Amino acid sequence: MRQCKVLVHDVEAGVLQETDDSQYIFTYHSNYAGAPVCLAMPVRLEPYRSEHLFPYFFNMLSEGANRQTQSMFLHIDENDDFGILLATAQDDTIGAVTIKPIE
Repeated sequence: MRQCKVLVHDVEAGVLQETDDSQYIFTYHSNYAGAPVCLAMPVRLEPYRSEHLFPYFFNMLSEGANRQTQSMFLHIDENDDFGILLATAQDDTIGAVTIKPIE
């Protein structure tokens, strides 16, 4: 299982996980009272589950030639959405959300 912290305006909002069987789970922290990650994922106690990387997080990824360049430069499989997200969404994202590894 791989996981990362999800921050909204630099406040830790929850945890995004990719399970060993390629399921995705996003869970808000029980004490989080800030803005939601996106309108499609309002703050709630129950985890969000998906068989695909949630659209909001997927849309944070580069496409086409930029994705190929990132993949090659970072030595990450071009089809590894979660790995590329972990490597590229830590700083300087377009929106309020950033992704940080759990140490």
